[in-house]
Amino acid sequence: MELVKSIPEKCKLCYACIRVCPSKAIKIEDNYAKVIHDRCIGCGNCISVCAPKALEYFDSISHVKALLNSGQKVIAICAPSISGEFSDITSRRNFVGMIKALGFKNVCEVAFGADLVALKYKELFSNFKGKYYITTNCPSVVYYIEKFHPGSLTNLAPIVSPMIAMAKVVHKKYGADAKVVYIGPCTAAKMEAVRITGDGKVDEVLTFVELRKMFQEVGITENTVEYSDFDPPHGGKGSLFPISRGMFQSVGINEDLLTGRLISTEGRYNFLEAIKEFENLQTLKKHLDLFYCDGGCIMGPGTSPNGQKFDRRTLVIEYTKKRLDSGNKEEWQKNIDEYLKLDLGRDYQIDDQRMEKPDEERLAKVLKALGKESEQDHINCGACGYQTCREFATAVSQGLGKPDMCITFNIKNKQDYIKTLKVTNEKLEKTRQALEESERAALIEKEAVKEMSNTTNVMLQKIPSGVVIIDKELKIIQSNKGFISLLGEDAETINEVIPGLKGADIKTLLPSTVITLFQYAINSDDGVENRDIQIGNQLLNISIFPIKKGEIAGAVIRDMYLPEVRREEVMHRITDVIDKNLKMVQNIGFLLGEGASETEQMLKSIVNSYKSENKK
Repeated sequence: MELVKSIPEKCKLCYACIRVCPSKAIKIEDNYAKVIHDRCIGCGNCISVCAPKALEYFDSISHVKALLNSGQKVIAICAPSISGEFSDITSRRNFVGMIKALGFKNVCEVAFGADLVALKYKELFSNFKGKYYITTNCPSVVYYIEKFHPGSLTNLAPIVSPMIAMAKVVHKKYGADAKVVYIGPCTAAKMEAVRITGDGKVDEVLTFVELRKMFQEVGITENTVEYSDFDPPHGGKGSLFPISRGMFQSVGINEDLLTGRLISTEGRYNFLEAIKEFENLQTLKKHLDLFYCDGGCIMGPGTSPNGQKFDRRTLVIEYTKKRLDSGNKEEWQKNIDEYLKLDLGRDYQIDDQRMEKPDEERLAKVLKALGKESEQDHINCGACGYQTCREFATAVSQGLGKPDMCITFNIKNKQDYIKTLKVTNEKLEKTRQALEESERAALIEKEAVKEMSNTTNVMLQKIPSGVVIIDKELKIIQSNKGFISLLGEDAETINEVIPGLKGADIKTLLPSTVITLFQYAINSDDGVENRDIQIGNQLLNISIFPIKKGEIAGAVIRDMYLPEVRREEVMHRITDVIDKNLKMVQNIGFLLGEGASETEQMLKSIVNSYKSENKK
């Protein structure tokens, strides 16, 4: 049976459930606490300590409702600890009336089953023949030994629990076809009910918390029902059963420290230590009466939270006194004699869930990783849920524990993290300062580039020749006044709306012959230099050069008919002629002698005459 289930979205990974689980049946997987059902002993500790309510036990309410609506005879058997739980209900008769109002045919006391079981223990302990036993009234104790101490299995007392004993009584008195619902403080009882068959079968188990929910759902209070008493057979001193040692006092089992052979203990740590010593020590020649819950069944996981242990203990004792004062001893004895003939024996089965322990080498590595390399580091604080650091390291190596569960490991890691964080923060601060400095430098550079761009733009506009820069789509990126003047009045009108003709398609402004030159230049490394092109009445000299291959190209265009351009170009080209002739003259000079000097003087005079005219 999967008694406990996880609610992943609620889990906060606090490890509280892992720390308190005696069988280590919980591990962290996929970022939530996951129950290992085969290892669970049903103690309910994990549910009690889980603040975000990420763990919950199997809810039997719907199953009980189905039984009550089935038309069958359903009988409730109530654990003796009801007197400690339902202190808010003034009378036991009112309480019984409330249960019957839910639809139960009869309501009986498990205290009578506890009376029968106590007498069986007295008989067993009186004739134990040197063999010592562990009581089996607590299902969690039984499951723990079956799963983790199978060597002590034969020491489990062969006696049923009070719940099963009372189920046997009910089936004999009220019929084998009766359906039995146990109402008590124990979640492990839900697991026990599943594995018992025959005349001791319990069909469903309700915790006290679940019973309260059922009362609330249908609005049942003690003022809305008729009172009723428990149905026979009635219990006696077995009402002390939920208190540690109470049941054995009820039948006079000797607990004297000097002569008695019984040790009673309760609570998770005592329960674990008692089983360990019972199995390992030959000097511990005592019977063990064990309760998993601290304080006994009155503090079970199925009781209302925040209950006070000693207050509940007192209420149980007072309730038992009242029952004994008002009870019929002769009738009780008659019932005991009759039902003590029932078969109250049982057997157990090994369900070994022990895991192979790691070798010393592996264990040493884990301890070193935990910072517990030397014995002095083994503080054995138990905060992780294990009694020693060595046991915890074993669990880590088996995959049942995580290093984070160790407080000292966590503290050390946090300290290391703080140091690392401090160093990181210092580096981040230096990086921030460097970024600020870089940002300031970038701002200065940006301003310088902006100023340079403005200067370049002014210079570009002052150049008399036409200058234009285009992108690969042949759209104008930038142009100067000289270029716009070359294009004519239409371009100058457009320039008034779109300065520099930015974004204009040059294909619409220049003839195809020029466009071809632009396309060539933008896709090559060479470009075009000093190409003369006749456009209408204009003779243009065009130089196109790539700025970014395949992306951007620029062009310088001059109108050759402008006087200043004509004179400049004539001088430039005559100079070219002179340079070329000089080279030729040098070669011919050897043949013609001084005739070359006369030619040079003639050409220079032509140049000088143009220069003088230009100055004028």
